[in-house]
Order: sequence, then C-alpha cells, then structure tokens
Amino acid sequence: MAIFSDNENIQKPLKLERDKKSENLESKEIGYDRAFENNIRPQTLEEYIGQSALKSTLKISIEASQKRNKQIDHMLFYGPPGLGKTTLASVIANELKTKIKITSAPALERPRDIIGILMSLKNGEILFIDEIHRLNKVTEEILYPAMEDFFLDMTTGKAQTVKTLRVPLPRFTLIGATTKAGALSGPLRDRFGIIHRLQFYTIDELSQVISRTAKILDIDIDDEGAKTIAGRSRGTPRIANRLVKRAADYALVKANGQINKQVAKDALDNLHIDESGLDSTDREMMKLIIEKYDGGPVGLETIAAALGEDSRTIEDVYEPYLLQEGFIQRTPRGRRVSPEGYRLLGYKIPSGYTTGQQSLF
Repeated sequence: MAIFSDNENIQKPLKLERDKKSENLESKEIGYDRAFENNIRPQTLEEYIGQSALKSTLKISIEASQKRNKQIDHMLFYGPPGLGKTTLASVIANELKTKIKITSAPALERPRDIIGILMSLKNGEILFIDEIHRLNKVTEEILYPAMEDFFLDMTTGKAQTVKTLRVPLPRFTLIGATTKAGALSGPLRDRFGIIHRLQFYTIDELSQVISRTAKILDIDIDDEGAKTIAGRSRGTPRIANRLVKRAADYALVKANGQINKQVAKDALDNLHIDESGLDSTDREMMKLIIEKYDGGPVGLETIAAALGEDSRTIEDVYEPYLLQEGFIQRTPRGRRVSPEGYRLLGYKIPSGYTTGQQSLF
C-alpha cells in the first residue's frame, strides 16, 4: 500500500501540472481569438475605411456634441448586411470616449429586458440595437418616451390601484441598425435624429480593407492579389475579410504563403467564386430559372422548393446581390434572368426576350 500511495502522490502532481499547462494553452488560444476579433475592427474614424460621406457627417456631429457637452442624437444605420454597422457604432463610442452596450432586437423578448438595459445605462453611454426592425410592439412603445424625454413610463398595482410612474433615465444615445429600414414603424424611425444608409464598397476601398486585415493577420499579399479578392467580394467588407483568410490558407499550402494575383484567383476558383462574386448557389439558381422555367418569370416559393432552400434565405442572402448586379429581375409574376445573366452563364438570349416588366415567352 505504501508503494501505491507513493506512486499516486507522484502521479497526481504530474497530472495537475499537465492540466495546468493545458488550461494555460487553452486560455492563450481563447485570448488570441478575442484579440483577433478586437484588432480586426477599426477603433477610430480615421481607421474606418469607406463610407466617406457618412464619416464626414459623423465627424461634424461628434465634434458638435463634444463642444456642446451633450450626448449625440440617436442614430439609425441601414443597408445590406456586412457593411460595418456594428463596427461603426463601436467607433462612434470610441470617438466620444464613452461605453457602448450591444444587443439585438430578437433578444429583447420581454419588457423587462429592455427596461433592465435602459436602467443600467449611465449618462452619455451608447445603446446599440442590431436588427432593430424586429423589435416587438411592447418594447418599441417603451423606447418612445425613453428616446424622446429620457423617462420610463411604468405602472404598478392592479385594477383600480394601478398607478403610473415616470422613472428618469440618464441621457443616452440609441444607435439602431437594420437591413430593412422599410420594416421600421414611422414613429420609431422619426425619433432618430441622424439616419444614414451604408453604401456598398468600391474595389479600391475593399482592397484597402483586405490589405489592413492581411497586415493584422501577418498575411503576405500584394496589391494585385488584394484587388483580385476585392473584385469577388460583392462590395462587402465582411465577405472580403472571410475570403482573404481562405486565400491565406490556400497560399500556405500551395504557394509558400504568398498571395499574388494568380494565387488569389486559384484560391477563389477553388471556392467556386467567379470573377463576378457569384458562388455555386447563385449560379445554380440562375441556371434553374433558365433551364427548367425558360428563363422565368417564376415564383420565389417555386425556386426555393426546387433548390431545397428556404425562401427567406434566397430573398435575404442570394437575391439582393443578383438584383444589384442586374443578373436577375423581379417582376409582378416572379423572378427571371436578365440578358446580362444569360451572357454571364454563356446561354443564348431567347429571340423573344424583352426588357420590360412583361415576358413574351
């Protein structure tokens, strides 16, 4: 028993030491991941690439707010996903040297959720609500007096003993972000003093974003390689950042870690992303309309069923870029492929095709 006891005493410290090393390694990896997420996001308006007109307006508003020593007006940013609405909110908080609390509308299911957040805010702080068009009606009604008068209207008691209380709130700034500005109610939209639409990025702007990300990730990429990736990023920084990491993986295995024009092209071809930024699902959708439905028009639900995709996924993820680039058209009778879409896929445009709202098929 003595020997067993001694062995056990020897083994335990060794095991504990290994466990501690493992825990330290895991904590370092988690720390690295968090550091990467923080570092890749710009911290100031100077570092924020693109959206020139918006940045110019924000600089004036921020400076005016600081000179008046008052909180900046409530802001609403809208536009397609991936353009940097959340990042911009954090940048504004940094410029104002204040804290920001970030949440999303679907997370605010009950009145007490938004009340708790509002009560925890301090003077001058920023509350950012993503996908704000998805707020439920009760939460939205609570926000009206909070945004306008910085009060919470609350009730206590039941039946005849009900009393209304007005609880004062610190003077905060609400920043809302949405991909569907039209889905916001009029009363909520009118309470924002600053409303801006974020634009798609140009290839030059995306090249700068890619070069900055590559520098942070210690990726070796030249200007032509960055421009090649930028041209296939759908005008969206989020997609550009994702593609440069995938290109870096490809370059590490196939090209000694260096990304030039040819390596970038080969990497994106390997991902089935063409020069127009279309992936395999985009092309499959257009081919389906051309080959199975004579180019359209065809209903969204029919397309979704044929592709095995959810109709909302097609409408929110795939369709916007195809419409923006003019590869498909949305008509009263459904979707159809445009002449540009036929040319892109190498199909012959039907002789009876017209560019009006009605099809002659």
